[in-house]
Amino acid sequence: MADLFFSYSHRDEGIRDELETHLVMLKRQNVIETWHDRRIVAGDEFDGQISEHLESADIILLLISPYFLASNYCYDVELTRAMERHEQGLSRVIPVIVDPCDWHSAPFGKLLAMPKDGRPISKFPNVHDAFLEVTNAIRHAVISNTKSGSIQKIPTGIAHLVSEKPRSSNLRIRKQFSERDKDIFREETFLYIARFFEESLSELELRNESIETNFKRIDGNTFTATIYEDGGSISECSVSLSSSFGGSNIVYSSDKSSRGNSFNNMLTIVDDGMSLGLSASMNHGFGNQSKDQLTQQGAAEVFWAVLISPLQG
Repeated sequence: MADLFFSYSHRDEGIRDELETHLVMLKRQNVIETWHDRRIVAGDEFDGQISEHLESADIILLLISPYFLASNYCYDVELTRAMERHEQGLSRVIPVIVDPCDWHSAPFGKLLAMPKDGRPISKFPNVHDAFLEVTNAIRHAVISNTKSGSIQKIPTGIAHLVSEKPRSSNLRIRKQFSERDKDIFREETFLYIARFFEESLSELELRNESIETNFKRIDGNTFTATIYEDGGSISECSVSLSSSFGGSNIVYSSDKSSRGNSFNNMLTIVDDGMSLGLSASMNHGFGNQSKDQLTQQGAAEVFWAVLISPLQG
């Protein structure tokens, strides 16, 4: 079983949590055991614990973002030692590009980065595709190291004994969300939908010779998207942050000249007492509202389905 060490900025803690969720099968199969600094127990020496686990790591994941590069501790301490161990053949360093940043000239710039071609995770319409690429790369790296003798496999029975302490996975508790929480989630959702549309339009154009697309950010509150087939506009929309319809919502209009003043579909922030999500409704007297709480990806798919429907009917 390989020891995997996360080197990351705390600004990217959410990405680390999501990636660790994707690594659960590797952990269940006793392929890897993960460690990061949030495992440090109160009273333990911070630097000593990090150094100890870094020195014993077989795989070192660098979660690369502007925040990682700006962190003196990440860059000067963890990265420096990680590269030394990599060059000595003691560990394998895998850079994981989280957000666009100037990473190619960094000490790890010569290494094969993940996702494929160093495409940032934030640029994927569906970030789970990116996490799957990273997960597969880790699995292949461990297999490669095992075959070369870099990692001594532990018998399954023993591995089970030294894995994480047994605990329930049912640990969610009810939460109260403030207006600020909802405002931040709404803005993050709008930015996610914008990235989703930009990347989806680009991929649609690549796959179809007769299709051209245009994505345009009007301002911080609105973007437009247009799909052309054989040079003619076949579908268009605007997506906006709006407060015109009984609350602060995200609205979709099939008229790209609209700036949140009219809509065909609308997303409203909701919560189930545990997490924030979205509810979609169509402009028919504000009826036809979805009962399911949507994720950001699910909400983006609702809007995208309307835009692409003229090409599928």
